[in-house]
Amino acid sequence: MAQRAEGAAIRFDATLCAIDRSTVLRLPATASKGLPSRGQVAVHGTINGVGFQTVLEPDGNFGHWMRVDDALQDAAGISAGDAAALDIAVARDWPEPSVPNDLAAALAAAPQKIQNLWDELTPMARWEWVRWVNATKNPDTRRRRVEVSISKMKSGKRRPCCFNLSACTDPDLSKNGRLLEPADDRH
Repeated sequence: MAQRAEGAAIRFDATLCAIDRSTVLRLPATASKGLPSRGQVAVHGTINGVGFQTVLEPDGNFGHWMRVDDALQDAAGISAGDAAALDIAVARDWPEPSVPNDLAAALAAAPQKIQNLWDELTPMARWEWVRWVNATKNPDTRRRRVEVSISKMKSGKRRPCCFNLSACTDPDLSKNGRLLEPADDRH
């Protein structure tokens, strides 16, 4: 399937599943193939007719998934185990990521040059920094990643390097860079 231009609809049905304490929806392979990247992709669309905007995450197997929070589940009348009808399109504008407290504090304490660089980054680049910092459960590794982020930005780097953008990086939902299957969500 050819890549989709912004605004071109991708329609599919998918079943929500629970992994760890999250409800997620894995896109069918045909839907993921219609996206322009194997990494994160900003989309907008509907699920059972209810509008949403999100950033699809890579599953580590050349596909994508999305978290479906409680508010969206309630609005769409769905929960884990239910099938849903989706209509999505690639969004040109990325939503701002939720910056974790430790990274936000480090940025606030950083020299103005680094704060300015952060402000100049595209939301997509900010998502990459946040994703890299969040991709570990180990507190020491996380602390080090926050420090390295500030250090790299101090030297003018606009993106983290050396991590697989097509891997699933949520430490609660992945193993070896791949999204867990619902039956595999044990730790």
